[in-house]
Amino acid sequence: MIVKNYKTYIAISLSSILLSLYLFESYLTLNLNLPEINKVKIKENFEKNSNQNYETRSKYQFFKDLSADNKKFTVTVAPIKFNDPNKNIHFLSGTSNYQTIDCNENGYFSIYLSDRFGFNNPNDQWESDNVKYIILGDSFAHGACVNRPKDIASQLRILSNENVINLGYKANGPLSMLATLKEYMPKNTKNVLWLYFEGNDLNDLESELNNEILLKYFSDINFSQNLKKKQKIIDLLNNEIIFKSIELEDRIIDQATRNAKLKNKLLKFIRLNETKKIFSLQTIRHKNKELPVKEFKNIIKNAKKYVETNNSTLHFVYLPQFERYNNKVLNSNYNQIKQIVEELNINFIDIHKGVFLKQKDPLELFPFKMWGHYNENGYKKVSNHIYENLKQYGN
Repeated sequence: MIVKNYKTYIAISLSSILLSLYLFESYLTLNLNLPEINKVKIKENFEKNSNQNYETRSKYQFFKDLSADNKKFTVTVAPIKFNDPNKNIHFLSGTSNYQTIDCNENGYFSIYLSDRFGFNNPNDQWESDNVKYIILGDSFAHGACVNRPKDIASQLRILSNENVINLGYKANGPLSMLATLKEYMPKNTKNVLWLYFEGNDLNDLESELNNEILLKYFSDINFSQNLKKKQKIIDLLNNEIIFKSIELEDRIIDQATRNAKLKNKLLKFIRLNETKKIFSLQTIRHKNKELPVKEFKNIIKNAKKYVETNNSTLHFVYLPQFERYNNKVLNSNYNQIKQIVEELNINFIDIHKGVFLKQKDPLELFPFKMWGHYNENGYKKVSNHIYENLKQYGN
């Protein structure tokens, strides 16, 4: 009798666990489809309010369609993700003098004419005898998903009526920023703006520390790849990467089309695919190593020394992430980073406190209040705060 009851209890327990797992899988599946539902509503509102079509093509499909009529189009690629160490060069920018497609978060793909070194600038900014500001950073500095003059560099040109050179590029972490500074900083620069994004800069640095070429910029003060003289090589490498990426996307789209069939959806549900992803993600998070804050401090110290050797002033701009306002996720490294910067006697420009906390709803500064980079109004407010801070600082 006891054995029979024992088996019954086991069966009930297993059934309960299985039912719970499938209920959880149902919840995840439904919630993963919510962004697609939101996109439909966003598209409808965008087209109603702007009288423009909401762009739904992928980046590479958009590129293929435009370049079919005009061969002078290219797309941005992240240098740190695509550089090949076997080629003995680590590029830090994109293709030069091309109409460059970046990203779409606001209903349209941002496009800019790249300068002679593949950055997001008008070419004439390099011809000035005096440069008021140069900007270093990742995609936020780059001007992700907005057109000129909505990006930070363009806004600072308008506000200051001075020359501003944007050396930001997508996915650049602190070590890439130091390398960019040493490769491209004009000798006649008055101020260097180091844009730090709390969402991934330290994670990017963790990857960069495994790059032998980038490490040389830190260990050897005189190291240079002379990238200004290698732009033709950089252009060729970027083109190689783009065509490989197009082939990869075509395969991914083909696989996604097959996966969209009802049979595959049912199999994924039975296999508890989304639940497995959640548990895998939690395992990865627990395995994360401590982020390289000490290395970051040494890089900033190195950058400050280089900037001051060239009679310029370094300013540090702290950019907050979407999760801080959406999920109330505080960045655990905020105080450490601020302390490092202030100990080095570097001007700390806090965009979180200076801009976002002053908003009734900070999410309004992100595209459709969704995850992403800042929208046009967000970039404008950030630029205004940076400029006002620099004026008070005497720069």
